[in-house]
Amino acid sequence: MIAAHTPVQRPRDARLLIVDAFGRIQHSARDAFVGLLNPHDLVIANDAATLPASLHGRHASSGAVVEVRLAARASLDTADVHRFVAMVFGAGNFRTRTEDRPLPPQLAPGDRLELGPLSATVESLLDHPRLVSVRFDGTARDIWAGLATHGRPIQYAHVPAPLALWDVWTPIAAMPVAFEPPSAGFVLDWASIQAMRRRGVAFATLTLAAGISSTGDADLDRRLPFDEPYRIPASTSAAIQQARRQGGRVVAIGTTVVRALEHAAGRDGVVQPGEGVANQRLGPASELRVVDAILSGTHEPDSSHYQLLRAFADDVTLAEATAALEASGYRTHEFGDSVFVARRNRVVRQVAA
Repeated sequence: MIAAHTPVQRPRDARLLIVDAFGRIQHSARDAFVGLLNPHDLVIANDAATLPASLHGRHASSGAVVEVRLAARASLDTADVHRFVAMVFGAGNFRTRTEDRPLPPQLAPGDRLELGPLSATVESLLDHPRLVSVRFDGTARDIWAGLATHGRPIQYAHVPAPLALWDVWTPIAAMPVAFEPPSAGFVLDWASIQAMRRRGVAFATLTLAAGISSTGDADLDRRLPFDEPYRIPASTSAAIQQARRQGGRVVAIGTTVVRALEHAAGRDGVVQPGEGVANQRLGPASELRVVDAILSGTHEPDSSHYQLLRAFADDVTLAEATAALEASGYRTHEFGDSVFVARRNRVVRQVAA
């Protein structure tokens, strides 16, 4: 696959690789996505807007230049913005590959980080030189203002030009709680949502604080995704029950939606409205109780997003899909092409010995 390097959310030539419930693969234009939906289906998207979660500054005691990337927090409460889990890097910026970024100076609890108008204290080290818990000074209003004026979107080297905040907000973005964009939602616009309605397809949203996609360390990357708070409206819970009653499918726009819905579902598959923290890791052993199909970005096999796709399709099918993506030069990463994967039928194809 080819890294998408231009920050265009809905390029006219965007493509869609389709994997149906029988493991059959076909190629399509991405704007044909709505045509895959049936009357009474329900499409659910993550409406989280993206925080400017990259903060440059210095380590007060050493004077060393650092970049702090906010990576997780405990809730979606807009007043609860003092404590974050964060990744800290040494000097440099997004133009250097994340895995090549230097470590920060040696950090210790109590260290101060001066980040433009913001000041934060390292509360604890989290078993890796880059991973810490930080506490910001000031009121919630002060912190939001500091993020807005000093923060920038987290960015990786495959996009060479600096990203603006509007580059990473989906068309349905609402509360700014995501650390990186729920980029599967880039496929949506108001015209596509209107086309769903005309087709008899319902549309609903939830909010999940989508976390970071890469830490620059293979061991830490294996721990992704970090725990992510979410909120499911009562209207979305009711829409799922309505789709089930009418024989429709639940189609998730992105892995974040799958994670929230499957975490919120009881043993009977009923999704309860309200707030929670998704802490599960979905993969080949997971039994999906809610989601029937997913529209997602293209993902490399060593990523946590790809592991989640293994809950939908067996390894042979996903390997064939990856080969098809490679052979046809699909674009990957957040501004890349997309895949649509229907949950497999009960008969699972086995990897040959």
